[in-house]
Amino acid sequence: MRTTPENRARPARTLAVCSAAALALLVQGRCLAQGDAIGAFSQMATGPLGAPWHFATLPNKAPTDFSVVELNGEHVLRVATRDAYGNMVHALHQPPSAALQLQWRWRVEQLVEQADVRTRAGDDAAIKLCVSFDYEKSQLSFGERAKLQLGRISTGEDIPAETLCYLWDNRQPVGTVLHNAFTHRLRFIVLQSGGAHLGQWITERRNLAADYLQAFGEESASMPAVIGVTVSADSDNTHGSGLAYMGDIRLQP
Repeated sequence: MRTTPENRARPARTLAVCSAAALALLVQGRCLAQGDAIGAFSQMATGPLGAPWHFATLPNKAPTDFSVVELNGEHVLRVATRDAYGNMVHALHQPPSAALQLQWRWRVEQLVEQADVRTRAGDDAAIKLCVSFDYEKSQLSFGERAKLQLGRISTGEDIPAETLCYLWDNRQPVGTVLHNAFTHRLRFIVLQSGGAHLGQWITERRNLAADYLQAFGEESASMPAVIGVTVSADSDNTHGSGLAYMGDIRLQP
């Protein structure tokens, strides 16, 4: 696992499950992905991001903007949030493998200044890359299952039981692993922290199975199938702003 710099250049949400729901509206009726390839931003026309990606949000939220733009001669995803919330979801079915590698590059221009993911009031980020897993919900406690069912009723979507988000944070140390402030079904690993690399493309390569065990190892001794990836950014809790870019995302067995 490594991180490589490439070049320089209100009130809390009331339902804990809703945060996970919007991050992981993945699996059932509106799955748009074909096969296991992740739609490449570099191959898309400029403009609003469309299929096979799908926008997901919560009711009564201003939407985070996701659009393909040309930057330094390349097509990449621009992610801009201003007192907003939103997620771009890509459904998958990738069988589990101990060697599965997740690779992407990202670049942050503006962090959400007042964000603090340890708290509900500060649960915002300029960019996250999240992976959802096909964990058997019958293994959860009755209370956890009830929350997921409530989320399904509220959103009309099936909600994965486990989602891991890689986070570019503004204050937590690199390597921090923590639970989302709203739900234990969503967990973070901090890969970048603070402004030292603002304006730089950073390439990330992660052993997904190893990271899964670090985040969810008390629940399962092995990684389940991957059922989706999500690019997310929000600033609705702190009423701030963030700006970031994401390059192509690859899953490699």
